[in-house]
Amino acid sequence: MNRLRNRLILIFLAATLAPLSATLWVTASLLERSLSYSSTRELDEVSKSLEQTGRAYYQRAREELKSNAASGNVKPARFPLRGAPERLREFIASGERERFNLTGDRLDYLIRRGNEVLVHSAPIGIDLDRIGEQIREARRFVEESQARDLRRGFTLTYVLTAASFWMVSLGLLMYMAFRISRPIQQLTAGLAELTAGNFGTRVQTSRDDEVGHAIWAFNHMAEQLEQSRERLVYLTQVATWQALARKMAHEVKNSLTPIRLTVEEMLARHSESDREFLEQAAQIVVDEVEALERRVRAFSEFSSEPSVRPVALDVNSLVEDRVAFLRTGNPEVLYDVHLSEGRPLAWADEDLVKGILTNLVQNAAEAAGPGGRVLVTTAGSETGAVIEVHDSGPGLSEQARKSLFQPTISFKKRGMGLGLSIARRSALLCRGDIVHIKGEIGGAAFRIALPAPAQNQPHQEFNEAHSDRG
Repeated sequence: MNRLRNRLILIFLAATLAPLSATLWVTASLLERSLSYSSTRELDEVSKSLEQTGRAYYQRAREELKSNAASGNVKPARFPLRGAPERLREFIASGERERFNLTGDRLDYLIRRGNEVLVHSAPIGIDLDRIGEQIREARRFVEESQARDLRRGFTLTYVLTAASFWMVSLGLLMYMAFRISRPIQQLTAGLAELTAGNFGTRVQTSRDDEVGHAIWAFNHMAEQLEQSRERLVYLTQVATWQALARKMAHEVKNSLTPIRLTVEEMLARHSESDREFLEQAAQIVVDEVEALERRVRAFSEFSSEPSVRPVALDVNSLVEDRVAFLRTGNPEVLYDVHLSEGRPLAWADEDLVKGILTNLVQNAAEAAGPGGRVLVTTAGSETGAVIEVHDSGPGLSEQARKSLFQPTISFKKRGMGLGLSIARRSALLCRGDIVHIKGEIGGAAFRIALPAPAQNQPHQEFNEAHSDRG
């Protein structure tokens, strides 16, 4: 369960539900009051009262006109039944004896008498037809308004609209919470993997915000831890190999001295007749003993712990010096040197770095062979200086790359299998490293990384920090 995302959603709910509820209540109250002012209740009452008043006024006008007609105060207009105006034909056809007709603000009293129609007319002062039409329109509006129930419609519409906006905001928040919490969840999972010992774990991200920077820092930390673990494992292996080399060198040396002395004494005591044969046999034994002594010296050198005295080194000058030194021994090889214009500096032991360069450049020349090419480059980095050595030889197989820095593994006919191990150990003692990289001219390639100069760092402190490293 993603707790961070759920907390963000709960915070949003707590921060919005209370204000939303209060807003809905206040707005609904105001809407209720505002709509009540424009309610049709008063209009309904006024229209009914006006209708009653109009009816009473009309009834009174009818009674007055009928009374005046009966008393003769209003003289009638006489129209024959045949040939009467069109407005009287409906009355004539109906067979009624009398009728009142309201036309605008005039009231007519129609009486059928014999073959005539008597029409008594009197003005009433107001246009009851127009008033009646207005009353009917008001009543119709009241009936439609009551059928629609405006207040309920407005309130429901407002609530639905507000709830829709709130739901959309909640959906956007859930999406943003997912986008924010997912990288943190991945980072937490990566930390768990790293804690479990999986130093190769990485968290992929394309973010450029604070979370992205945290993930980048985690990946960088994991990479540094992985490299540190590899170096520690390698140094532990080297320490084991060193102990084995010291023991083997001691045992072989103890056996070589008696062999040499015994062969020399045999040669001195033997007769002259077999002296030539004995000299040849003795020489063979002496040569083999000397070969064994060289191997013993190599193992002794590998097992020894050199003192480290770091100084600020001009990497370009050091590379030029080593290439010039080795160029004379391999005239058939083309050396190509590309030096950095910034003249990078390194904080390392000069003798150890020279030994590293000698080993790698000489190995590159032997791998390239006659007519081959060796490329040496220098460059500065954020942490120090970088030297790369490339050759145009056949390169290394996958199996060779896996056991490249292990001692007693040699890929040359006369190799002891200790050169690259000693070179990498020297780089590690200088707080740097050597790694195999992809070659630029077809063969094998190595990169030497050396630290930048430290400010006011005593040599003794550096030596003590590395005196127990194997």
